[in-house]
Amino acid sequence: MRPIIRPLAAEFLGTLGFVFIGAGAVVVDSAKGGELGLVGVALAHALALSVMVTMTMNISGGHLNPAVTLGLWLAKKIDTRMGALYVVCQLSAAVLAALLVRWLLPGMAGEVTSYGTPRISGLLTDPQAIFIEAILTLLLVSAVFGTAVSAEAPRVGGFGIGLVLLFDILVGGPLTGAAVNPARAFGPALVAGDWNGHMIFWFGPLLGGAVAGVLWWWLLPREGDR
Repeated sequence: MRPIIRPLAAEFLGTLGFVFIGAGAVVVDSAKGGELGLVGVALAHALALSVMVTMTMNISGGHLNPAVTLGLWLAKKIDTRMGALYVVCQLSAAVLAALLVRWLLPGMAGEVTSYGTPRISGLLTDPQAIFIEAILTLLLVSAVFGTAVSAEAPRVGGFGIGLVLLFDILVGGPLTGAAVNPARAFGPALVAGDWNGHMIFWFGPLLGGAVAGVLWWWLLPREGDR
């Protein structure tokens, strides 16, 4: 039992930390009249993900994202049972993180931001938003494969992955919120009861994660390759 519990606990803890810091940064930015700004919110997400992935990488692989888990499953890096359990832990942790944001950061800022729920720009159609999320997630999951999964990858911990998330949010934040992670969107949305455009944050990231998984399944060397 313990070999199964350890990676699940790591996924739960890592996702909890990431979503709490990320959603919390959005709420604090609103409460302080935008003092953090886009760069500050992006840095909070990126640094939190970098640390949480590095912290959990040797225990669970540091997925912390259903789109990452889907990509690794398609690339045959995780079995179906563990993949499903990972996603349950990620979503549960995201809900707890959002509850903590609501409890620890009360007031109108939390309600206005729906506790850090990502927002879709009114300038975008739903298909545009889905494809933006898909492209940004494709880049993020590719960073996971290229820096953490490949046996020949440079050992930079989660910091290469965090850098990609930083770029994703700087570009996509004003457009879709750059959730690139269904758990990051699901937890705050559930706690706030704000489901506006929510399925975009499932369709887009899962599409991007799936494409990345298939692509890297083909790119990564196999046994017998020279």
